[in-house]
Amino acid sequence: MARHPLICDAGTVLFSPGMPCTGFVVLEEGTIRVTMTGTNGREVVLYRVTPGDVCLQTFGCLMDGRDYAAEGVAETAIRGHILPPGDFRRQLAEDEGFRDRLLGAVARRFHDFEQLVEDVALTGFDARLSRALLRLGRDHDDIQVTHEGLAAETASGRAFVSRRLAEFQRRGLIRIGRGHVTLLDRTALGHLAED
Repeated sequence: MARHPLICDAGTVLFSPGMPCTGFVVLEEGTIRVTMTGTNGREVVLYRVTPGDVCLQTFGCLMDGRDYAAEGVAETAIRGHILPPGDFRRQLAEDEGFRDRLLGAVARRFHDFEQLVEDVALTGFDARLSRALLRLGRDHDDIQVTHEGLAAETASGRAFVSRRLAEFQRRGLIRIGRGHVTLLDRTALGHLAED
């Protein structure tokens, strides 16, 4: 089966709305961020693809023969390969291990979507913002992110994010800088995230 190498720098747009799907991406290193933008210009992060994950946009396009409805951008430098559509379908039909791994990854991704819907529809904003800050700051306290970026992470507006960040800073939970946020009290943020 043909495998085409995929090597991209951070910031590379891999797909965007209206583009046809060129094949199934098997990611070996890096992260792809998948977003959707509404007609009002508001962007929301749907999910991130890391090694072992599946991109539901790509999966849906390959299974339904439709074009992309969202945008995928290399959030970090990425390395992997692309399995052309015909080879993807053959491997799906003939390779039980591949099929089981793929369907398991699709099931996990649907769980992520359920969590996104729960967060947006049923969770208070401070909890959503705290979860986003803790997720983005998993490995370090200083997060390179703009207020607009946090609005996309939390499916909200930039002005509202700015007001809540100012309140978090007033309470000593974070420190706001230009293009970054520093986490000061992970424990308190964790309690807010659980609400």
